Amino acid sequence: MSPFPSSAPRTQQWHHLRLTVEDGVATVTLARPEKLNALTFGAYADLRDLLAELARERAVRALVLGGEGRGFCSGGDVDEIIGATLAMDTAQLLDFNRMTGQVVRAVRECPFPVIAAVHGVAAGAGAVLALAADFRIADPSARFAFLFTKVGLSGGDMGAAYLLPRVVGLGHATRLLMLGEPVRAPEAERIGLISEMTDEGLADARAAELARRLADGPALAYAQTKALLTAELDMPLAAAVELDAATQALLMNGDDYAEFHAAFTEKRVPKWRGR
Repeated sequence: MSPFPSSAPRTQQWHHLRLTVEDGVATVTLARPEKLNALTFGAYADLRDLLAELARERAVRALVLGGEGRGFCSGGDVDEIIGATLAMDTAQLLDFNRMTGQVVRAVRECPFPVIAAVHGVAAGAGAVLALAADFRIADPSARFAFLFTKVGLSGGDMGAAYLLPRVVGLGHATRLLMLGEPVRAPEAERIGLISEMTDEGLADARAAELARRLADGPALAYAQTKALLTAELDMPLAAAVELDAATQALLMNGDDYAEFHAAFTEKRVPKWRGR
């Protein structure tokens, strides 16, 4: 994402989510607890635009995405989205579906790690949002369900058919996307869908702890690692190792690489600058 802003001012208030930023760590909370944080058209648009703004500003070095109340996110709001889409024509439906995909691309392409802190339900679009994150920290109450076929749609929604096989393998992805059955935290951990399972009620705290560690680390190295993980998914080996070589050559000219050597020589902790 380009760091060059347009004339549009920074958004001062987000109506469909809650944002806090503290010392390089952004916390984004889906805040419709009475609806299990079901997504609306506005919520999708806010997530898309927020991630773009944070990426341009370069002040955020890690982001935690969580949900208020009893669950992470129950997916698209049945009344406000599914009901409304029945009245849309094909062009409008294509615009909407492209927007939901833009949210997933924004999560994957933003230059900072994204950590999903999951408790309770992560269903439909909520499951894909968690899937798109770089880390998924979940407590034992978490359950994931890719429900798209349950409403008569393709399981390959919002990039799920691209991302899920790369996370859990084709066999598990076929089962989850085709049948739409829920996967509880222990199985999700076993098949690699979650990065770490915490004790009950501790997913948010553990996600914040991981975000702090990432924000205090070599931010440019993390950003490039994330970019390569995404870019090289579809590359042949020769192209991937060439991209790795070019990336390492650039980072070897950076401040953090020199700082590591200085800190090692002086027997102290590195002071990472993210450059």
